[in-house]
Amino acid sequence: MLPDHTVLWSDIPNNRVLRLGPDGSVRVDRPSHFANGHTVDLNGDLLRCEHGRRQVVRVNDDGSTTTLVDQYMGGRLNSPNDVVVKSDGTTWFTDPPYGIASDYEGYEAPSEQPGNFVFRFDPRRDELRVATDLLEEPNGLAFSPDESILYVSDTSAASREGGNHHILAFDVGADQQLENPRVFASIEDGVADGFRVDADGNVFTSSAKGILIYAPDGDLLGLIGVPEVVSNCTFGGPRRNCLYITASTSLYAIDLATSAP
Repeated sequence: MLPDHTVLWSDIPNNRVLRLGPDGSVRVDRPSHFANGHTVDLNGDLLRCEHGRRQVVRVNDDGSTTTLVDQYMGGRLNSPNDVVVKSDGTTWFTDPPYGIASDYEGYEAPSEQPGNFVFRFDPRRDELRVATDLLEEPNGLAFSPDESILYVSDTSAASREGGNHHILAFDVGADQQLENPRVFASIEDGVADGFRVDADGNVFTSSAKGILIYAPDGDLLGLIGVPEVVSNCTFGGPRRNCLYITASTSLYAIDLATSAP
């Protein structure tokens, strides 16, 4: 969600981004270079993961883009997927192969990386580092409210039989290293494509049945049923208590008694 309460969501196969304005109007941005995840940085600027150009960009006021990162160790990124910004200004993003696996969500191409990584980019130093290489196909990611835990989903079950369909939790060390990896939750129906964390540390994640809600200790609290397979969600609205849910063909919204941190 943008500061003016505009909600953005990606329609990747159709190579477009849709915008829901505060007045309820919908506008289409095209082309989007097969954009996937978005977030807002500490300056209020929009950051975007692009499968098509295999990069993370900042979207300028005039609609043009500035590349933040597109290579690691001399090779092009796979297809940046989801992105979050920490309170210290660092940008964390996942880089699975979905945008280069076929022409459906990008452009089919060989990988130029030795793995599918979670990256940490420090714009002050123009420095890109691998935060973890423990996931087969990292997808959604989010920090706990105090940023002591980073949650990352592994959705390799979407591309191979017997693949992973869980969310890992990592402790974030004082030196920004990810430590103590453990399975936080396994999604039995569908995958945790995208998720968000509320002010109490509860995790709201996508699944085939709707939005699953997990307590900080991993206990399943409940389900928000949705009549389509869910891909992602985010908090928005003036009170940041409206959960917007992207599904197969629709955008849903539900007001909650909780809110974003």
